[in-house]
Amino acid sequence: MTRDATRQDRDDSTLPPPPSPAPGLKYRRIVLKISGEALCGEGNFGIHPDTLQRVAAEIAELSSLGVQIGIVVGGGNIFRGLKGASQGMDRSQSDYMGMLATVINSLALQDALEKHGVPTRVMTAIEIRQVAEPYIRRRAMRHLEKGSVVIFAAGTGNPFFSTDTAAALRAMEIQAQALFKATKVEGIYDRDPASHANAQMFTKLSYDRFLVDRIGVMDSTAVTLCRENKLPIRVFKLTTRGNILRVCKGENIGTVVEA
Repeated sequence: MTRDATRQDRDDSTLPPPPSPAPGLKYRRIVLKISGEALCGEGNFGIHPDTLQRVAAEIAELSSLGVQIGIVVGGGNIFRGLKGASQGMDRSQSDYMGMLATVINSLALQDALEKHGVPTRVMTAIEIRQVAEPYIRRRAMRHLEKGSVVIFAAGTGNPFFSTDTAAALRAMEIQAQALFKATKVEGIYDRDPASHANAQMFTKLSYDRFLVDRIGVMDSTAVTLCRENKLPIRVFKLTTRGNILRVCKGENIGTVVEA
């Protein structure tokens, strides 16, 4: 066992026992995907402090109810790999820059959660040991079982894969019961609600319909992974207070994508 692992075990041993799951919860272990843009608040770039604190408060409340929470944060509020590639950058290089943007967001969210008294671990798919521990599946599950929120940063560690795919992959690896995607809109629509006033929101959608219609809320690789492993996806609005808790209770909020 490495010195880092020994120190990590010692740190975990000082944590209080995790709370027992509260009654009425449908999901006990989840992966929450938060888009980088959602952390902007009403802006277009960077991290909005009030939005960050509000999101952290909701996650803290959910953690206190005994839900084991893994989080994947996007990096689009700082740098998006596809945008860099479209402007002439090498795609792999720009994707690695996007991964580093997710690390920045993850560290900010960790700080906000710890200020709410929530033990939090950031685990990165690319090694940056000075600021976070490398992702190891069994260690991530151990952290969850001990009551820590685990933030999975740097995507899958590979270019050409989105943070949506990273969220689906991590959800499968840690045996989560559902993948929640928190966005700026209420759910999945038949057309862009920002451009079409008569856009209709789906309450339920099959994996196949999602893929055939090429719906852009989540990339097809992530949805295909979820379909093959029968993992339900719930898309809902992040900025509505209490939505994260409501979906964990199984309330019919947003859009559910399932078989």
